[in-house]
Amino acid sequence: MKLFRMAAVLAVLAGPAFAQDAPHINLLADTPSKTDDEKAADAERDKAYKETLKKIPDAKASNDPWGGMRADPPKQPAPKASAATSTPKKPKSGGTAAN
Repeated sequence: MKLFRMAAVLAVLAGPAFAQDAPHINLLADTPSKTDDEKAADAERDKAYKETLKKIPDAKASNDPWGGMRADPPKQPAPKASAATSTPKKPKSGGTAAN
């Protein structure tokens, strides 16, 4: 019984090694290469496709998916005041501060 277990473990561990040694099968059929006429037709088709893509205008649509759900347009952030123009804050008076 012990010998049977050892053989089973060896077979399980050796399985992946034998799978790597399988014959290499080409699943793609060997097709003849394209003729000059077929290559020219493909090139013409690609050229027409690229010209058609150039005719499509650039989309300038908003990227906001909830844009139609809002009642008012989104607010722009207020411009920040520069540090030189801001006035320093005065300390609060009252309390236990000693003068």
